[in-house]
Amino acid sequence: MTSLLPSFIDASTLKRWLRDGAEIALIDVREHGQYGEAHLFHGVPLPYSRLELEIGRLVPRRTTRLVLYDTDATVALDAAARLCERGYTNLHVLEDGTEGWQRAGHTLFAGVNVPSKTFGELVEHAYHTPHITARELAAKRERGEPVVILDGRTLGEYRKMTIPSSICCPNGELGYRIRELVSDATTPIVINCAGRTRSIIGAQTLINLGIANPVMALANGTQGWYLEDLPLEHGSTRRYPEAVPLAALEPMREASRTLAERFAVPHVDAATFAQWACDASRTLYLCDVRTPEEFACGSLPGAQHTPGGQLIQATDQYVGVRHARVVLFDSDGVRAPIVASWLRQLGHDAYVLPDAFASGAALPVLPAAVEATLPEIDAATLAEALATRPMQVVDLRPSMSYRSAHIPGSQWAIRPRLPDPPDVPADRNIALVADERGVAELFVADWLRRRPHDTGRFVLLSGGLGAWTAAGHAVSATPAMPPDEACIDYLFFVHDRHDGNKAAARQYLAWETGLLAQLDADEHSTFRIGAAAATK
Repeated sequence: MTSLLPSFIDASTLKRWLRDGAEIALIDVREHGQYGEAHLFHGVPLPYSRLELEIGRLVPRRTTRLVLYDTDATVALDAAARLCERGYTNLHVLEDGTEGWQRAGHTLFAGVNVPSKTFGELVEHAYHTPHITARELAAKRERGEPVVILDGRTLGEYRKMTIPSSICCPNGELGYRIRELVSDATTPIVINCAGRTRSIIGAQTLINLGIANPVMALANGTQGWYLEDLPLEHGSTRRYPEAVPLAALEPMREASRTLAERFAVPHVDAATFAQWACDASRTLYLCDVRTPEEFACGSLPGAQHTPGGQLIQATDQYVGVRHARVVLFDSDGVRAPIVASWLRQLGHDAYVLPDAFASGAALPVLPAAVEATLPEIDAATLAEALATRPMQVVDLRPSMSYRSAHIPGSQWAIRPRLPDPPDVPADRNIALVADERGVAELFVADWLRRRPHDTGRFVLLSGGLGAWTAAGHAVSATPAMPPDEACIDYLFFVHDRHDGNKAAARQYLAWETGLLAQLDADEHSTFRIGAAAATK
């Protein structure tokens, strides 16, 4: 454990660091809703409620230059203390947080995955990606014209709502599976997502691969479709075929190789990777871009699962350090080079590890982030305890989950806002409900830092709320509690754009298309689109 304290830096220092080319991790430690309302362009979201659970994956090297921020540099100090305890030695806190950044004349951005969203808009401008409007696509279908609609999102997103007759094929899988999905080289292909960017990136991926078919992005995705009063499907299960025969694979391998050469995507051999893995001065990520099912069947030691389309679309969820080395691999020679070509245009130092599973490449496997200390209580015992003696239930699940269903009499809480002592009488033991043990362990650890005499008061409901309801116990719903202002973990900004709120859908699309106008010169220079990627 180290006793080093973080230094405060001002906005001008951070701005200089962000353009000096050296590694830096800029971590926003606020909860999801707070982050999504206004954050720095390069800020990586890592809520304080989950800090120790994710920091080792996002910032694996403990000497990395690491800057923490929040709204006013309060929670960031707590976060810095926790990371000092974890052995991080190069810690800094942005003085006055986002408030100080804004006072210095710099822009704050709403929404999530902002660099990736901005990148999609820049790609459309640079490549003039063809598009088709919802009305035009609907007219094609009504006329019975051949067209294949591929939804480039994850299967979970696809199931929520999609264009009728579309097939789920996440963007990272398109190049690998396209010939199994569209065998006729003359059939038009339309790529859609919920909004704009994955439609653009998916369509341009196929165009960059040299696919002969006419390829278009669906303008404004499912939201644009809905805004035209066209019907959406819900619960659809159509998806790409699992197997790709060799006859279909070889042409796509060649197309992927050509694409990689066009964008100067470098390979890294096993010996070089081993040297990088031992390099204490640089951060190294090992990213498996295959499907969840493939990853679950086995991967390289120390690799993180980064589905290709999501790695492009939500890079900040996987790569927490700017200017780090990012090594990608697959099992087919198609997917990793395609994803790397986009990451390099996003400004990342991306490489491909060929023949990964024969390479012997490995990174240290991260140990358990949080020690299990809390005793458990089963649903039956908790129900009996609530009926016979004073006990308080504290629910640590997401605020919207609490609103939907919770144990009667329980209260909602979140780590950065511990309940005041009067809210939980001292004579009551406390039963915690959580979706993840780690979240509960971190909550209790902070509680005991402030009130160490409470040791021994806590138990964790085994199996969470699911076990409680499975045992037949009652739950309550409170659609307005906790109140909106307390739900710092939930981003209301875009919350109902898929739930019948056309105004919210229009607001989201206006936000997405307005991102480019908010960039300053430094933020714009992050990207290396087109030929610039090959000169990095």
